[in-house]
Amino acid sequence: MENQKSNSSLKAVVAVLAILLVGSLIYIFKMTSDADTVKTELKSTMTEKELVMKDLEELKSTYDAAISENTSMSDELIQERDKVVNLMADLSKSKGDVASLSKYKTQFVALQSNMKVLMAENETLKKANTSLTSQRDSTVVVLGETKKNVEALTGQNEELSKAVEMGSKLTVLNTRGSAYKLKSSGKQIETDKASRADVLRVNFTIAENAIAKSGAKSYYVQVIDSKNNVLGDKKTETFGQNILTYSFITNVNYENKTIQVSEDLKGKDFAKGTYFINIFDKDQLVSKTSFNLR
Repeated sequence: MENQKSNSSLKAVVAVLAILLVGSLIYIFKMTSDADTVKTELKSTMTEKELVMKDLEELKSTYDAAISENTSMSDELIQERDKVVNLMADLSKSKGDVASLSKYKTQFVALQSNMKVLMAENETLKKANTSLTSQRDSTVVVLGETKKNVEALTGQNEELSKAVEMGSKLTVLNTRGSAYKLKSSGKQIETDKASRADVLRVNFTIAENAIAKSGAKSYYVQVIDSKNNVLGDKKTETFGQNILTYSFITNVNYENKTIQVSEDLKGKDFAKGTYFINIFDKDQLVSKTSFNLR
């Protein structure tokens, strides 16, 4: 009887211990499972934080690249880039819990939306600037070509003006000097003897010129004897710094046709030797010749 009681008590103790062991195993399994769940959640949270940080870094890089292009929107881009930098600093300090990460994601999405708008505006400005630069360069090229053409035309006009000016000048040619003896009858006899000469005659021709200005023309005639004396009126005329001493002035009415001019210079006691005749248009020597009296 006593043996049966002892066996019953022993069975009861074993049953209790078995129950306690099973309970302990269940508790240990639950604790281990809960710990693994916590670890998984923490690992997932850390990954989300890193992903948000990576997105922010890419956003910052996009702004940095746009700012380096130095467009008229640089100030606005810098302000937005600074917002991203500040958000990155805040995220770096955060514990990375689900609530804070949700807040950072929301802010990132807002910044990303602003970035897309600003990038679109910046791209439009770049295209406009490229177009303006191209137009400016084309204008510079056209202006350069125009300037060259104007300079070329100016040079041609100057050359043409000079050519017209030179072409419009009258040509004096066939200048000739001679001496004559005057008879009491009025007849004139050419002579080459100084002692017989009463008149020195100057002949020259003004050539036809269709583009020359017609009207009154004056020529200064200078006759110089063998002793280097200017004969005739011996008057002077000043042209700038030049002073001309002349024998007489010949006035003609030029009508663009050839004119034969003949002028006489009366005198006496003409010296033997070579005589020089110079024809001046103002102070410009236009013709000359010489002749001898013996």
